[in-house]
Amino acid sequence: MAETVRVRGAKRARPPIAAVFGLFTAFNPLLARFAGSKYLPLWALISHRGRRSGRIYSTPIAARRVADGFVIPLAFGETSDWCRNVLASGRAEIRWKDRVYLLENPVLVDLQKEMAVFPAFTRPLLRLGLFGEHVLRLREITSVDAPEDSRR
Repeated sequence: MAETVRVRGAKRARPPIAAVFGLFTAFNPLLARFAGSKYLPLWALISHRGRRSGRIYSTPIAARRVADGFVIPLAFGETSDWCRNVLASGRAEIRWKDRVYLLENPVLVDLQKEMAVFPAFTRPLLRLGLFGEHVLRLREITSVDAPEDSRR
């Protein structure tokens, strides 16, 4: 089993790739419309509850399906709002390939220990440390078919 890493105290620096991805935030609404569909299998849409507001947010993310749930690389680091929201609530919902997965028990895990779940062509980039040192692992509770009208 993977070792759990806890984030406490001061904010950590964001991974270097976050600066590049930050340039694409204008495309998030478009990406969110198609993330989680069968047309963009690399991208998923994670729904999470805000820590302070209690509001439900949906964020497009890259996700990798594993036997017991999902592994999510943290391009914006473990201090990104969506990651902190998921860690605080202990639950999330992911829409991936037109299915909705209810997830629980989020843990930060060392990226090197989870390297095998990623495709071979992405591993060299992950090893460079551009995507940070950790991934978020979530365990599946259940899955259901996503209704057609749930796409935003």
